[in-house]
Amino acid sequence: MTIELKEASKVVRGITHIKPTSLKLEPGHFNVLLGQTGSGKTSLIKLMAGLDPIASGQIYMDGEDVTKLSTQKRNISLVHQFFVNYPHMTVFDNIASPLRVAGMATSEIEGRVQEAADILQLGPMLKRRPQELSGGQQQRTALARAIAKESRAVFLDEPLANLDYKLREELREQLPELFAGRGAVVVYATSEPEEALLLGGYTGLMDDGVVTQFGKTAEIYRKPATLTAARVFSDPPINAASITKAGNQATLKTGVAWTMEGEAASLPDGDYTVAIRPHHVLPVQASSNDVMLNGIVQVTELSGSESSAHFQMGADGWVSLSHGVHPYEVGEDHQFFMDPSKAFYFTPDGSLAA
Repeated sequence: MTIELKEASKVVRGITHIKPTSLKLEPGHFNVLLGQTGSGKTSLIKLMAGLDPIASGQIYMDGEDVTKLSTQKRNISLVHQFFVNYPHMTVFDNIASPLRVAGMATSEIEGRVQEAADILQLGPMLKRRPQELSGGQQQRTALARAIAKESRAVFLDEPLANLDYKLREELREQLPELFAGRGAVVVYATSEPEEALLLGGYTGLMDDGVVTQFGKTAEIYRKPATLTAARVFSDPPINAASITKAGNQATLKTGVAWTMEGEAASLPDGDYTVAIRPHHVLPVQASSNDVMLNGIVQVTELSGSESSAHFQMGADGWVSLSHGVHPYEVGEDHQFFMDPSKAFYFTPDGSLAA
């Protein structure tokens, strides 16, 4: 089973929601759509699911052109971030509902529902109604319905967004196992880079209604093709600033300079953008090769065991993210240390140079 888009686009009342997009998604792993709110993730899922009309191009499932087929005939499942269950039905009936619509035999329905309920630990709750369940149990019910249906494609549109942190962590670990070996193409939309990394598989980075890069998740993270892709795949936001390269020296507008090495050192002289993720900008020096930056602390945050500081250096805003608790003071001039070996360099048009 595969899903393939060929120059597929979506236009609503003259406004383009999805620009012509070509993409091939396969089973055996999660296919993650990663992008900020409004980037087009949900619009692309609705297009593939047949919920929204296509403006141009084609969509194929396992080589079959399904562009004009209804959602029902595409045999797909869709799980939203909101708990979409029928309030008047029991958990059993909610899970069984698409199987009954398909005219499946009662004995097979019972077997599939029980199997899905066991996988998601819903066995003791099959006689309850959704209002008697916690938010996590309601979302498990929606996931169980998708598993029981044995669809050709399963679309998960930020399904954990409204759950508490502990339950999100638990389900995030379970999801790849839940759909493993079922032969379905699984598409998971998220706005969180960390979630994409944890799920693994393949990731499509989305921005302004288009997939800007698609490939193995770890490879895209290590080597974003554009500055836009690097920004999508970084939380907190990636640091980016203009530099001038002369010889093997890179110099920021503030005058801070360092020696470029490896592939970066061989770039032609000229203007570039350096980009480096916040966890490679630390309040303490980790290596003799680190570059010292001085900035005015603007905002500080403490999250669990990590400290972040937003600081201003010249005209550019920077972010540092480090383990431990650090005593930042808003308004103070603070030293930070950048590891230049972890930097990306982009050309003026935003393409990766090194």
